[in-house]
Amino acid sequence: MQASNTPIWTPSAERLAGCHLTAFTRLAETAWGRPLPDYHSLWRASVDDPGRFWSLVWDYCGVIGDKGSAALVHGEDIRAARFFPEARLNYAENLLRRNDDTLAVVFRGEDKIETKLTWRELNQLVSRLQQAMRAGGIQPGDRVAGFMPNMPETLAAMLAASSLGAVWTSGSPDFGLDGALDRFGQTEPKLLFCPDGYWYNGKAVDIRGKMIQLAEQLPSVGRVVVVPYIGDGENFAAAVPKAQTLAHFLAAYDARPVEYEQLPFNHPLFILYSSGTTGKPKCIVHGAGGTLLQHMKEHQLHADIHAGDHFFYFTTCGWMMWNWLMSGLASGAALMLYDGSPFADEGRVQWDYAAEHGFTHFGTSAKYIDSLRKTSIVPARDWQLPRLRSLFSTGSPLVAESYDWVYANIKPDLNLASISGGTDIVSCFALGAPTLPVYRGELQCRGLGMAVDIFDELGRPIWQEKGELVCTKPFPSMPIGFWNDPSGEKYHQAYFGRFPGIWCHGDYAEITAHGGVIIYGRSDAVLNPGGVRIGTAEIYRQVEAFPEILESLAVGQLWQDDERVVLFVKLREGVALDEDLISRVKTQIKNGASPRHVPARIIAVADIPKTVSGKIVELAVKNIIHGRPVSNVSALANPEALKLFENLKELGE
Repeated sequence: MQASNTPIWTPSAERLAGCHLTAFTRLAETAWGRPLPDYHSLWRASVDDPGRFWSLVWDYCGVIGDKGSAALVHGEDIRAARFFPEARLNYAENLLRRNDDTLAVVFRGEDKIETKLTWRELNQLVSRLQQAMRAGGIQPGDRVAGFMPNMPETLAAMLAASSLGAVWTSGSPDFGLDGALDRFGQTEPKLLFCPDGYWYNGKAVDIRGKMIQLAEQLPSVGRVVVVPYIGDGENFAAAVPKAQTLAHFLAAYDARPVEYEQLPFNHPLFILYSSGTTGKPKCIVHGAGGTLLQHMKEHQLHADIHAGDHFFYFTTCGWMMWNWLMSGLASGAALMLYDGSPFADEGRVQWDYAAEHGFTHFGTSAKYIDSLRKTSIVPARDWQLPRLRSLFSTGSPLVAESYDWVYANIKPDLNLASISGGTDIVSCFALGAPTLPVYRGELQCRGLGMAVDIFDELGRPIWQEKGELVCTKPFPSMPIGFWNDPSGEKYHQAYFGRFPGIWCHGDYAEITAHGGVIIYGRSDAVLNPGGVRIGTAEIYRQVEAFPEILESLAVGQLWQDDERVVLFVKLREGVALDEDLISRVKTQIKNGASPRHVPARIIAVADIPKTVSGKIVELAVKNIIHGRPVSNVSALANPEALKLFENLKELGE
């Protein structure tokens, strides 16, 4: 992807003056005793002296807790380092720092339901849930699970669990039974929350049969709490083993001040799950202090979230962006929650929501923006969005043309922040900054306190070249481990097996002349025709130019002692993959990328397999076309799509 030398957006003097990052930089200059004239000098200071930096973040963000005397104690390697080893805090206490009658949460379930909670009402709900959990025997370290939509009760249940020191783990109710069992069967929750169904694309989805089997096959679960959503809570609870409605669960408890267990910095907070497309999902355990500190840094210094802002991210509870969104409460933002299809009501639903509630920060996936480009929706024309300051994109690389579309069709004065990190770190390695210009096709910067570099295959740092994205120094949101990995061997192999003592994230990336980052795709999906490494995102960027093509997926096929590129395309209804379209696609890829990128075969398929969080699964398709098994199809939202890639005659030509 060719980087641009001209910014597509530059922050105004007014925005620079009022942002958190400007104020924080002044404090950092005092702490370091020298000028830090730009973002990159601040970043360098933050990675050269991480203890001083993270201590300053704790103070600036106003973390509630006892910091202790040491910010960072180094060990023999990156994994042995310990941040704030003497600290005591509670994650939920930091999120529930307000208790007044201003707005804390808005929830919209497609066009079917909308609810609001003030900070006081949220505190009251958490208090009642906490009391019910404690009476049910929930203790520090116990797991509490949510098989839930992204609704206020899910947030409150998570906060109640973490207030007690329990570990929250969640998935989305659109997971299949096997996908849910693969996750919760490993982490063995004592308490499970579920809805009585959910809405998607205007239809009520019945999950009763799935929940009956889930309750029967999770012996660790002593109680299932049914949260009303589509209006069938009582009948649903009567049908599901060990279940009762939320109203019955809370009936004996009146609200009182929430009590908070003061716990060590690395006390387990969340268990998140890898996508599980190459085996059972990894159960990644994240600590309370590291998650909180990293999220507050990203929200305030990078996203410029202030108290009273209206913060939205389109996410399910099975994606790490849900956890990231929830932490927005710690910065005083009101959370704008949504559950359902992003294209409900002919694609108007999220923009109606944004306009009616004055979103200041709108988060979504790159795929949503790419899809929006192929519709007639023009938010700048059809909605008033005066408060919108930032738009976040993640999930896959945002192509350069989508940057152009956002500024032309959503808002010209907008900090468009493509962000990249993952479930592994429950945060970002590269993201946005309100003081930096935006260059099309680039993530603005490496995250503060994140010693991100790019290594070649021999482990040598490279600049303005493609290679492996690594982190060379410890950071607070490193996982505290994997569940059921007592020796730590699986954890070590996942991130430190490639370059000893260096976190290797598995992204194929480049640091640009501006100090920004370009992500070319996952390293394990990199194509290698003729020994030349090609990121799949470089091909997808060119294919996005064709309105006839809704989605695409590129893989390498072993062919005649080499590898050739095969491109699968899902076409718009009524479009045929004829010689003209094939020729135009190949020409676009050749001219826009290189002759090496041009696929040897372009094949139309009816669907592209994706994970439940919407990511296409190149490795699963690569296994299928080579006759290898896909070990965990339950991780896919549409596993039936894999059959479309079996025994294709075009692959033998």
